[in-house]
Amino acid sequence: MHKKAIIQHLELIATYLEIKGENSFKIAAYRKAAQALENDDRSMALIDDVTKIAGIGKGTAQVILELQKTGESSLLRELQSSIPSSLLQLLKLPGVGGKKIAKLYQELNVVDLESLYKACQSEQVQKLPGFGKKTEEKLIKAIEEQRVKPERLPLAYMLSLSESIERILTTIPSILRVARAGSLRRCEEMVKDLDFVIATHDSKAVSQEILEKVATHEVVGRGETKMTVLLTDDYHVSVDFRFVTPESFITTLHHFTGSKEHNVRMRQLAKKRNEKISEYHVEQEVTGKRLTFDTEETFFEHFDLPYIPPAMRLGKGEFDFVDQEFKPLKLNDIRADLHMHTTYSDGAFTIEEMATAAQKKGYEYICITDHSQSLRVANGLSRERLKRQRLEIDRLNAHFISKGFKIFAGVEMDILPDGSLDYDNETLKSLDFVIAAIHSSFNQSEEKIMHRLKQAAMNPFVRLIAHPTGRIIGRRAGYPVNIEELMLLSKSTGTALELNSNPNRLDLSSTWIRKAEEMGVKVAINTDAHSIKMLDDMSIGVATANKGLIKSSSILNTMTRAEFEDFIKSSKR
Repeated sequence: MHKKAIIQHLELIATYLEIKGENSFKIAAYRKAAQALENDDRSMALIDDVTKIAGIGKGTAQVILELQKTGESSLLRELQSSIPSSLLQLLKLPGVGGKKIAKLYQELNVVDLESLYKACQSEQVQKLPGFGKKTEEKLIKAIEEQRVKPERLPLAYMLSLSESIERILTTIPSILRVARAGSLRRCEEMVKDLDFVIATHDSKAVSQEILEKVATHEVVGRGETKMTVLLTDDYHVSVDFRFVTPESFITTLHHFTGSKEHNVRMRQLAKKRNEKISEYHVEQEVTGKRLTFDTEETFFEHFDLPYIPPAMRLGKGEFDFVDQEFKPLKLNDIRADLHMHTTYSDGAFTIEEMATAAQKKGYEYICITDHSQSLRVANGLSRERLKRQRLEIDRLNAHFISKGFKIFAGVEMDILPDGSLDYDNETLKSLDFVIAAIHSSFNQSEEKIMHRLKQAAMNPFVRLIAHPTGRIIGRRAGYPVNIEELMLLSKSTGTALELNSNPNRLDLSSTWIRKAEEMGVKVAINTDAHSIKMLDDMSIGVATANKGLIKSSSILNTMTRAEFEDFIKSSKR
């Protein structure tokens, strides 16, 4: 278990202890241990003895060691069995933490959102110390908002659900091939439901095993070719499992991946060739011959088309590039990741561990960009720690460069509320690659936000603006920003903009990526990884880039290492 996961477990234990009403010293011990790990620059693999870290005692150390060895905590299991798990739903409400949940649970026997709602309606909550009438009214409003099931859910949430289901499906022997389909495979920002296409000779056995292994709230329908279930998650997400023969797998996968508009265009192409596309095959009208395919590449080749990536199958211009020079971006076109975090700030792994993982992906180089000093919540780097990190990067490069790989020293620097930058130019000058980002005061006016972004873009050492709108999909709209004005500024100053691949962000969106391409603005596709696993999010960024029809030549991290070195050594406009 990596450091970030252990920290999350320690904080969860503290929350459970708080709900149980344990003494404040015990609760503080787990929070203190979590903070101590967060502030330590090493990953768990490099920490020989956690008890030697100030802030970690024998009790918390035993929990940490157990998490490292087994991936689980017996103390957490015990706490979870003694308190209704539904109480954790209350943490999603604004202003509600462990202490308040403890009062609600112990004084009013509140165990979930519904019992809290009833307690609020009967005006019992306002009588508790620390609550009051206004708090009660806010809780009622928040619960009523949560009761409304959204029609679509954020991509990140649905990806997590999908991955857990996929892990189960790969354990079922009767499944010969399986792939996600629908809007999730197209990497839409908001997803209505989940779709899986499954190749099997025994759909009955597969559907039965799915029901035994997947946590299912309700079976909506079950037949030989399709089963629909609702999951037991908070939203009872609907999942369609479609069963086909191995021969029909590719045609069915194509059919249930593309949008309605994409499939209409494909049927029109087939009709011109005297063919018909169904869910299961392509039929030649004259001979009646039915064609199936081994791969989607051969499916598109049959229609004299280049391979169209799933994210582009929208019926919105993906067929136009056939007669143009444009080629969709491939994951292996990406030669580097220019935005990632390590244990120096709030990442889970060391510089060396992140570099090794990136090298295994086939990258030629990376930029280490930990948080700057003002972002204390993320253990931001003082000037002294930034210098120390630079020395470590130089030391590591003595090894990595001989292997054809290089680490560049950078930082994700805060653009402060008044428009000033978190480091002076002398400090920035010592770095290879400076990213600037807004992390605070999102409620400022557009004029003030644009002033902040302008100050960053005009700085001679800032080469990239990270997650330019600050949005979190489905949770936060971001700050008010005039993107077209920012793009004009970026172009005039030679400052690139980021497509942040984190599925919670996808910032810039594909719409703005298209605009960046039209305006000639350079873009970097980065993961903003805080762990090794998050490096995999690059595929989501590539999918978003393809939606925006951006050319490879417009993307910073498709540059070779030599080209990138020339870029960062050159002066901005």
